[in-house]
Amino acid sequence: MSSHVFNDPETGAIPAPELPPLATGATATVDAEPKNALDRFFEISRRGSTVAREIRGGIVTFVTMAYIVILNPLILGGVADVSGNALDGAQIGAATGLTAGVMTILFGLIARLPFALAAGLGINSFLAVSVVGQVTWPEAMGLVVINGILIVLFGATGIRTAIFNAVPAQLKAAITVGIGLFIAFIGFVDSGFVNRTAGGPPVQLGDGGSITSIPTLIFLIGLVLIGVLVARKVPGGILIGIVASTILAIIAQAIFKLGPSVENPGGWHMTIPEIPTALVTIPDFGLIGQFDLVGSFGRIGALSATMLVFTLVFSNFFDAMGTMTGLAKNAGLAYKDGTFPRLRSAFIVEGLGAVAGGATSTSSNTVYVDSASGIGEGARTGLAAVVVGILFLLSMFFTPLTLVVPIEVGSAALVVVGAMMMGQIKEIKFTNFAVALPVFLTIVTMPLTYSIANGIGVGFISWALVNSLAGRARKVHWLMWVVAAGFALYFVRGPIEVALAG
Repeated sequence: MSSHVFNDPETGAIPAPELPPLATGATATVDAEPKNALDRFFEISRRGSTVAREIRGGIVTFVTMAYIVILNPLILGGVADVSGNALDGAQIGAATGLTAGVMTILFGLIARLPFALAAGLGINSFLAVSVVGQVTWPEAMGLVVINGILIVLFGATGIRTAIFNAVPAQLKAAITVGIGLFIAFIGFVDSGFVNRTAGGPPVQLGDGGSITSIPTLIFLIGLVLIGVLVARKVPGGILIGIVASTILAIIAQAIFKLGPSVENPGGWHMTIPEIPTALVTIPDFGLIGQFDLVGSFGRIGALSATMLVFTLVFSNFFDAMGTMTGLAKNAGLAYKDGTFPRLRSAFIVEGLGAVAGGATSTSSNTVYVDSASGIGEGARTGLAAVVVGILFLLSMFFTPLTLVVPIEVGSAALVVVGAMMMGQIKEIKFTNFAVALPVFLTIVTMPLTYSIANGIGVGFISWALVNSLAGRARKVHWLMWVVAAGFALYFVRGPIEVALAG
């Protein structure tokens, strides 16, 4: 078991005497002396890691989340706003790589944690589906910037940290477990192992209850391969499994010519694994600075615009907080009270990611749960994040290479890491039902609603209500009630928006 003997200068937290074991054979050394300035700055030896392991973990994280460079333009591009204007997909792709690269490097250098940032999928979908039908794209991105400024203020003033500290330890553990199930479910869905049904149950195994596609079969092969390598504690097991599965996918595509799933139901879901004919592309940064801070308030009114900002803040604020909680625990960096090193710095930089995302028209940039794949590979410090950021910056020029690894292969890594994160369930006392019900609802709501923020909200509300009505009101921090009330408003925002529009 790993052990840390230092206090966090930002929170003053006392670390737990024992923390979760490091993956892929890593072992912490309590009194390890730094080998050089790089080691000292990132505390590599102190956290039981090595430079090689950090680089490897950074590569795995990038490979797992590189899809965002392709997916973000698909979500935001081509959707006309209220004025009939649409964003250019190529410009979105370039700005996505730039923003993710810069913010992830900044996070690695300041927060010094192995977490990567990129355009948040929940928020970009919300903008494309619900916001730009009311305002223009620049006005929508202006709302994202405002959302980011508020989150930075919450982080800088300590409000975000205070809310974090008010969350009971067992609820924090439930958030980690829920995120583990959530990312595993993402992997199952993206790989085609789990699909929607035309009628009947909401989901099913494969197609009609069976595995029918080669990409899904490759996912299963990759899942077993990565699982065996990790179980045998092979250094680089996740990365080795990803590379081997990608080679297998390239061979399968060359033989069977599967193509995309939109043309062939048995094809690849997102990226087609083929050796690229060209390597270099020139990025177009024309979207940078194209945002309007105040236009939406004049177009749809102050109340409606404020409600949109409220929705963005709640989703961004708690999704990122929950993600960082889960990642820190999975990395063995969490203290006994659930906090982690450089907590306030992490919250502030993550808020700046939202500001940067709005300013570059890529949507709010936030910490990615996919970072768990690099943590599973052994990443423990901000050096891994710096590696991810550099690769994102390079991806702007080498976009064809980001298309080689299919999402089915990355999904296998996510399922393996989800299994790793489930280990935190041992911290929860299910014998006390006042604890068991809220943590259960937190865990299952995340995958079932496809939202970390929803799971946290249900957990907050149920914890406050159940414990108070069960005669344990003193166990509920007053901030839990404040946040629970905010979540209740968040969950009924739809009818409120309709009433405001009327």
